[in-house]
Amino acid sequence: MIHQYKSNGFNIVLDVNSGSVHVVDDIVYDVIPLVEPLVSEGIKDPDTIQAAVVHLSRLSCSQEEIGEAVGEILELASAGQLFAPDVYEDYAAGLKDRDTVVKALCLHIAHDCNLACRYCFAGEGEYHGRRALMTPETGKKALDFLVENSGNRVNLEVDFFGGEPLMNWDTVKELVEYGRSLEKPHNKRFRFTLTTNGVLLNDEILEFANREMANIVLSIDGRREVHDRMRPFRGGQGSYGLIVPKFLKVAESRGQERYYVRGTFTHNNLDFSKDVLHLADLGFKQISVEPVVAQPSDDYAITEADLAVLKEEYDKLASEMIERKKQGKGFNFFHFMIDLSGGPCVAKKLSGCGSGTEYLAVTPWGDLYPCHQFVGNEKFLMGNVDEGILREDIREEFKCCNVYAKEKCRKCFARFYCSGGCAANSYNFHGKITDAYDVGCELERKRVECAIMLKAAEAMEEF
Repeated sequence: MIHQYKSNGFNIVLDVNSGSVHVVDDIVYDVIPLVEPLVSEGIKDPDTIQAAVVHLSRLSCSQEEIGEAVGEILELASAGQLFAPDVYEDYAAGLKDRDTVVKALCLHIAHDCNLACRYCFAGEGEYHGRRALMTPETGKKALDFLVENSGNRVNLEVDFFGGEPLMNWDTVKELVEYGRSLEKPHNKRFRFTLTTNGVLLNDEILEFANREMANIVLSIDGRREVHDRMRPFRGGQGSYGLIVPKFLKVAESRGQERYYVRGTFTHNNLDFSKDVLHLADLGFKQISVEPVVAQPSDDYAITEADLAVLKEEYDKLASEMIERKKQGKGFNFFHFMIDLSGGPCVAKKLSGCGSGTEYLAVTPWGDLYPCHQFVGNEKFLMGNVDEGILREDIREEFKCCNVYAKEKCRKCFARFYCSGGCAANSYNFHGKITDAYDVGCELERKRVECAIMLKAAEAMEEF
């Protein structure tokens, strides 16, 4: 499977199955789609292929130039870097038979929040249920559950999540201490992370977080007017002015690493590249701003009619990032970060985040769900920290969820980069976890194209 596109002056060819990326001239770019069906039919002779291409093409170039292009293409094909076969489908079929170990928990340390974000999937932190704070006892049971169900895996991940986890900060500290006490006896290493809106952040919390948290996610949407419109306090006043100085202090105190500012753009700010650049201009080097996921009835929802504008915004952002890199003002944009040399393991390429199998969410009262976005949907209540997994059928369903179980993914060039997308989004829009959220897919494909283009520009020493 080949995906070709033009971006920022580059002719880019992605061989989907091998992951090889090629920047080619105009003739090779035009000849590749003519050669691909011939090779797929088993034709290998260069002269036969060249003759067929000359017959099929209306290219304004000589037979000699076409012959050179065919030779280059066949050389790449023989090296397994073009027209590579799909070797992953049989592997995917075996994923359902693998032993299940849990490697990560999302601890809902607080089903409460001090902001009233309009787009919050958690219903202002309550997850459409009751306000609650996780007790240290429940949290410790969750960590015990993780250790007991992690098999021989050494590195374990725990994200303190909400609502707003700083509203239950003493419990966070106690659970970190408890987790550390489990490491040596059980040969485990905990990697703790924290997601916060920053309202309660202070020097004491920051000192502890810098010592114990491998990563900190800081929620901010971008420009003041954009942020304050969607992330106000419950009284309606904006939160931008309070959190920006705190977030800048976090970034600097961590040497501009092991954190990122994470925002959400909506129909109200389709010019979101300005929000990304605003955050960069403030001084942040690690930035993530991603599209809201909302039902069409929400006035801030992104629709198909918005896609053309948003794709242009991604192109603008990618081009600007190249210029800023040249000027020594570069920054990382989470959704353009891609590894073309190694990338994730095969299982992650095929099945993504591991929700419902390797990754689970824990409510304040200890219930287990496939991930934070399923919390509150009783159909996906898998068990609890006292009794463990009680609904093996749910886990089995998620074990079978991979790019080959999704018809839309089979035909998509980006399938090994997004790994099939979000199961929760699929369920919320289509009623099953093996479909795909179409608007999100369109934007993901564009992000992948931009990310590959940036790598191409880097390889061509554009910056």
